[in-house]
Parts: sequence; C-alpha cells; structure tokens
Amino acid sequence: MPTCPVLTDFPSQSPRSVKVKMTLKIYADRMSQPSRAVILFCKLNRIDFEEVKIDLSKRQHLSPEFKEINPMMKVPAIVDGRFKLSESHAILIYLACSFPGVADHWYPADVSKRAKIHSVLDWHHSNLRRGAMTYVRDTVLAPALGLPLKPESAAEAKKLLDSSLSNIESVWLKGNGNFLLGSYQPSIADLSLVCEIMQLEVLEDEDRTSILSPYKKVQRWIEATKSATKPHFNDVHVILFKAKERLASGRKASLHSKM
Repeated sequence: MPTCPVLTDFPSQSPRSVKVKMTLKIYADRMSQPSRAVILFCKLNRIDFEEVKIDLSKRQHLSPEFKEINPMMKVPAIVDGRFKLSESHAILIYLACSFPGVADHWYPADVSKRAKIHSVLDWHHSNLRRGAMTYVRDTVLAPALGLPLKPESAAEAKKLLDSSLSNIESVWLKGNGNFLLGSYQPSIADLSLVCEIMQLEVLEDEDRTSILSPYKKVQRWIEATKSATKPHFNDVHVILFKAKERLASGRKASLHSKM
C-alpha cells in the first residue's frame, strides 16, 4: 500500500487501523465521469463500499441532505466513518493511501512519480475535463439536465477538447509504456482521464469518431486501460451505454416526427 507522508495532507497511518470496521459510503451518479473513476478504483482494489446514488437528473445533489455530505453539492463524495471528502482526485489519493492491498502503481510511493501524477491530475481539471464535459453537455445532455443546448459554447469546448487530446497524445503519452507518463501499469490518473473521455460515448458515432480518430496513441491508451481494468470497466460504464441508446432513440423519434 502506498505510504502518503508527502504531497498530501493525509496521514501515513490509515485512520481505519485504529477503528472498528466501517463501510465506506460513496455518493455518486455513474453518469458522472469522476464518480465512475472512484467506483472503478474501489472495485479494482476490492475495497468494500456502499454506493449511494445521487441522481443528478433529479437534482438530488442540491438537496439539504446531500449538502450535509458535500457543501459544494457535487458528486462524488465519500464518508468513511466520521471523515467526509469530496473531489474525485482527492478521494482517489485518500483511498490509495488508506486501504490495505492497493498496488503501488496506482499511486506510487516514489515521490517523483507521485508528483508527475499530480501534474496530470491538476492539468485534467482545467483542460480535458472542461473541454469534454462542456462539449457533451452542450451538444446532447443538456435537455436531460433541464438545460438549454448551447451551440456556441459547444464549439468553444470542442476546441479545448481537441487541444487536450493533442496534449495527451504528444506529452502525457510520451515513453515506452501503454499508460500515462510512459508507465507500464495504470495509475489513478489513467482512471480519471479515461473515464472522462468515455463520456464521449453518448455522442453520435460519427461525431465521436471524428474527435478521436486523429489521435492513435490516445485510442491505444484507452483500449489498454479498458483491458487492464476489465471486467469492472464495462460494468461501471453500462449506464453510459444505455444512455447512448436512449439518446439515439430520442434523436430518431424526433427526426421521424419532423418528416
């Protein structure tokens, strides 16, 4: 298990080592990219947890009850005993440090490797996440969330998404390994970024293909991450595939109604 006295505010000794056994609670919506990353990490590392669904489409994240869990009213969030935590990257670090049996490659003890993972995660928030999330929301998901479609916003987001994929291809995937930072095994950064890109599944096939097709290394990396995390990867993403089918059916019905 990675020890964590450096680069985090979490104690190196697991808080669970001095407590009776408790069930970790994960408050999540699997339509949320960061929620899927946290759930996938737990499944891969055999961390027992109770999944509490917070339905974003029903605005359950805005409820007073959930605000007690996360005042920022975002998913995912966890409760581990008396300890509450939000923000998926922080949650992944906490889980890697606090639960026994987590392999070192997810969040290495080597401080230089750990710092590189932090650099990817910090970059992710203001680049890939902002581009992918905004583009998907403003092209297909907005109506399900009670929001209007925004073509101009989507166009700007697509530019950022393309730039982000280009940077992954040319910078973060440098090296001989199949994973980010040239690694031969996936880290928490791989989970976060691939789960983000998987949100593109809900787009029309032609649109998704046109976005990803220029980036061959990115496509190979996605497939490598899927392979390294099966069968849990597909299980966690089933909800996304079903959403894709519903959205496609909705588009067909809308087209027929206009004929």
